[in-house]
Amino acid sequence: MTLANPLRGEASLMIGGSTHILRPSFTALVAAEEELGPLFALVERAGEGRLRLSEMAALFWHCLEPHRSIAREAVGEAVVAQGLAACATPLRALLGQILKGSG
Repeated sequence: MTLANPLRGEASLMIGGSTHILRPSFTALVAAEEELGPLFALVERAGEGRLRLSEMAALFWHCLEPHRSIAREAVGEAVVAQGLAACATPLRALLGQILKGSG
């Protein structure tokens, strides 16, 4: 099993009974930005408690490693199954990486 490397801004998410790595690579973040709009605005919405469930699932899906290895619907279902509180940890890791970079 591959573990998330928090030093690289990675996080993990349980999807369909298996742990999957979320890696905020440049390619993944550009794809997410194309769909969701500017990432800084996404971070601001999250900080204000206005991040939509669909936006969280989309960000997770774009950051999946291997890239998009799981159906998008499965990512959304995993978020709903685990609840927003449990998904706050990987979301915080990805948003933190967006803001601070790999340092």
